[in-house]
Amino acid sequence: MNILEFIRAIAALAVTLGLIGLAAYALRRFGPDALTRMVHARQVRRLRVVESLALDPTRRLVIFSLDGEERLMLLGEGKMLDWGPKPAAASPAVPAPEPVV
Repeated sequence: MNILEFIRAIAALAVTLGLIGLAAYALRRFGPDALTRMVHARQVRRLRVVESLALDPTRRLVIFSLDGEERLMLLGEGKMLDWGPKPAAASPAVPAPEPVV
């Protein structure tokens, strides 16, 4: 085997590996869900997870924000407990005192 053939084989291998790496990068960057990600990036999201804490293997505390209002939720064991600001109960209307005539 001539030294030139050996160098040519190594160069061909390097080019082939480079093309494979470039194709892997392009698939990761512009993969099948790239159009979906671009469409969803324009939408305003109302719900986002602020923080999450695993209490044990079955339960998790999650603080999430919905329309700018943060709420605390306990998830696990097939149950969901929600703590957060409750809507203010309408106070019963107190009738104004009648004037004395």
